[in-house]
Amino acid sequence: MCGIVGVSGIQVSESDFERVLNKQKHRGPDSKGVFRSEDQLLTIGHNRLSIIDLSKNGNQPLLSQDGRYVIIFNGEVYNFKEIRKSLETEFKFRTNTDTEVVLYSYIKYGKSCLDLFLGMFSFVIFDKTKNSCFAARDRFGVKPFHYYAKGGTLVFASEIKSILASGLVEKKWNPSVWATYFADGRYDDTEDTFYEEIKRLNPGHCMEWRVGERPKFYEWYNLHSKIKNEVRSENDVMDELLSLLESSVNYRFIADVPVGVCLSGGLDSSLLLAIIQRIKGKDFPIHAFSFYTNDERYDELPWVEMMVKHTGVKLHPCLLRPNEVEKLSKKISFHMDEPFGGIPTLGMSKVFECASENGITVLLDGNGLDEGWAGYEYYQRAQDIDIQKGPVQQSFQQADMKSVLEEDFLRLRNEFRVQQNHFDPVRSLQLRDILQSKIPRSMRFADRNSMAYSLELREPFLDHRIIELGLSQPNHNKINNGQGKWLVRKLASKLLPSEIRLAPKRGVQTPQREWLKDDLSIWVKQSFEMVLDQNKYSWFKKVESIKMFERFQNGDFDNSFFIWQWINFQLLH
Repeated sequence: MCGIVGVSGIQVSESDFERVLNKQKHRGPDSKGVFRSEDQLLTIGHNRLSIIDLSKNGNQPLLSQDGRYVIIFNGEVYNFKEIRKSLETEFKFRTNTDTEVVLYSYIKYGKSCLDLFLGMFSFVIFDKTKNSCFAARDRFGVKPFHYYAKGGTLVFASEIKSILASGLVEKKWNPSVWATYFADGRYDDTEDTFYEEIKRLNPGHCMEWRVGERPKFYEWYNLHSKIKNEVRSENDVMDELLSLLESSVNYRFIADVPVGVCLSGGLDSSLLLAIIQRIKGKDFPIHAFSFYTNDERYDELPWVEMMVKHTGVKLHPCLLRPNEVEKLSKKISFHMDEPFGGIPTLGMSKVFECASENGITVLLDGNGLDEGWAGYEYYQRAQDIDIQKGPVQQSFQQADMKSVLEEDFLRLRNEFRVQQNHFDPVRSLQLRDILQSKIPRSMRFADRNSMAYSLELREPFLDHRIIELGLSQPNHNKINNGQGKWLVRKLASKLLPSEIRLAPKRGVQTPQREWLKDDLSIWVKQSFEMVLDQNKYSWFKKVESIKMFERFQNGDFDNSFFIWQWINFQLLH
């Protein structure tokens, strides 16, 4: 895991580029490097977090043996050793890194090399002879890539703060994205960011440009086209699923540094832990990390401890206290650059902090099975859901939030447009969540949150082979007997205690509402007042906003998301 950054089409001073690079030094504290083209119209840089081949040979930017190509790479290609074997007859390797494999794969195969890669990545390759660049992002956007393109100038980086630090891009809010966020609770569902003219390269897309010219964009991975209508026995599907789960987890243990596991007590993280032990053996030392708040109404520690007792792994409980929230929110907001999801995100921040303090550099997480195998309860009501309304909670608090927004601002919000497809309602909802809703948002949270502690987070259940298999199943293999992830649960019956396997689906629960109303009331009130004082954009109706806030203080609402929206706004200003 690393950070990449670059400026194309304009000369940038060493001191200015150093400032850009240092803005994301947390992404790669082990080394940094810079490459400049001969005419100095292209400058690219890299912050390295050493995971594979810890020697200096793995430092970047990395040049091809003939010096023609230069690469900066962020992420991991887990099957790099197999790909390397097919390249060794043509190319002489100087490192043991996946970065060099990516570089020579591109030299040999061009952009079609992307189909070979199993992993998470974003990278840029510069061809000196053609004076051109090629950039790509992984299938599901696990690794970030942001850019600003105007005329012949292009600035790109892993994090938005580095683009803003270039001095070439003015920090201006994107009112349409903010209006959509406040009115509908939607974000990270398009290429637009909360900043005007700064965009994200869509997952499964790549871009090419000649230095000094505008980029051209291409889709290299299309999930819709990978979906089949499979008719197989349950046992046959479960055999393949288990094989893929083992393969994916095994790949994600490839590292020259310690690896740990995030454990929530739910089915998915428990299954992940069970598969690790199935592969590595019961005696393999595993460090598991789980956050809690000391509120038994929400904490999952009893479920976590049940799984720990079943497996015998070393558990590191990570406590999040109310008096840590204000300071931690400021830290994570800085790293996010955009709004984030509240107390659960801060809880995961404590997990990453705890893992880092215990010498862990890589953590495995359980994201992806709910979307790939229809685990959420609402998939069972897919026939009755208007997918075009977008992935928002239909609650009275959302309608109230619209009532406090100025009409001119409210009109700026973007209507949700799901990507058109010919699939049934369940698959359509799955595709929406994977491509336009839950996964893009959770991947941003996970990347920035973990990298704030110079820690790499890996997502074995987001392996494209597992997602494609799930989407290719008939609905009765995913939803059966009133339960989602049906075949996943049947498979888990061989690996997990029944108390965990049969437990009802639980979202990440925290006492956010109670803390914001009581323990953190002073900070919340100060944040709210600052929002109204900073209302220079005329986005909020002051009187209506005050009434709504007072209703929250009086306990009228069962949801605190709209309060967290205001806090996010204040944190970023």
